[in-house]
Amino acid sequence: MLSVVTLWIVFAVNFFALGVVWFYVARSYPNFQAARFWGAAAFLASLGAAISVLREFISPLIPLLIAGTMLIACCALINGGVQRFYDLRVSWVRHVGLVVLSFLGMSFFIWQQSAPMRVVVFSTGLSIAIGATVRLVFSRPAGTQHPGARLAGIIGGILLSAIMLRAVLMLTNVNGDINLVRFSATQAILVLALVFLSIAWNFGFLLMAIDRLRTEVEQLAMVDDLTSVANRRQLLARLTEECARSDRTLEPFVLLLIDLDRFKLINDGFGHTAGDTCLRLFARALQERLRTGDLLARMGGDEFCAVLPSTTLREGEIVARQLVEVGRACNVYWNGTQIPLSCSIGVAQWRPDMGKASHGLVVAADFALYAAKAEGRDRHAVADDQAAEALMLKSA
Repeated sequence: MLSVVTLWIVFAVNFFALGVVWFYVARSYPNFQAARFWGAAAFLASLGAAISVLREFISPLIPLLIAGTMLIACCALINGGVQRFYDLRVSWVRHVGLVVLSFLGMSFFIWQQSAPMRVVVFSTGLSIAIGATVRLVFSRPAGTQHPGARLAGIIGGILLSAIMLRAVLMLTNVNGDINLVRFSATQAILVLALVFLSIAWNFGFLLMAIDRLRTEVEQLAMVDDLTSVANRRQLLARLTEECARSDRTLEPFVLLLIDLDRFKLINDGFGHTAGDTCLRLFARALQERLRTGDLLARMGGDEFCAVLPSTTLREGEIVARQLVEVGRACNVYWNGTQIPLSCSIGVAQWRPDMGKASHGLVVAADFALYAAKAEGRDRHAVADDQAAEALMLKSA
């Protein structure tokens, strides 16, 4: 049979190792604040397990009280880490209140010499913290989509059941084999299961961290570094999706090609830093005007593109007119000098003859943009079959 010392030393060593891993993650990714909570929780659990071993050498009640309080605080920290993971405010008052009330409850029943009730209070404190974590994980969209969140939620639920079962066994104590110092076979199996489930639960959080980092990398690959709008890769993927959807449903959508007027003169006259500032402010102004479902992307240099789903040509022309006004109102002050901005926009609508390929739509919008510039800039132009054909012949 496994001894108390063996079980709790295994627990302490494993959680110390997890704490080291979490703090390495926290140091490598400073913005990932959840790792600090989970690292602190792992070290606290390791220390609590080490203190629990002292029951072999001194009166077991004080080590059990301290270790039990620390394990409840550990679970509260885990819940705080999950709250930070989902960018929620940490409920410090609730966590501290849970730990303090659990400590007072266990102290009372130690004074009353009621081991079963002490275990019930301890199990209740753990169950509240773990249950809050499981509920939070499954209440978020990631709880059903990401493998790490699913694993953490499922293991947390099993861990919660095991803790409640242990409390029930302590209350019933059918065989009279519950002992504070020497574990019975039942106690040894339950504690071993709790050790295994606790470690597996932490691996669920590690997978959640991996899922989050992978998602951030994917987002970085689809976002323009300078302006924080979509980049060319995301634009092409979205255009492919919209063309396929419109080819299937025959629902139109509009593409806007947007170009800052005389941007080269800004770079030459004020420097590239000023030019970058203009691009950022211009992109932000456009983004604020577009709808939530619209996509604004930077194609490169001073060229932007907007995809307007479920939009007719007339509606797209209205949006383009408004964006021209937005560009005109977007003045940048650089070293005490005002840099006026303006933009030209080409408007094109998807047509059934374009099919699933986006090339024809991009060409049509480009022709319209060329027309807007030819007409004096600071305006929009709409692509139609006759104008496109005329421009093609002219460019040839």
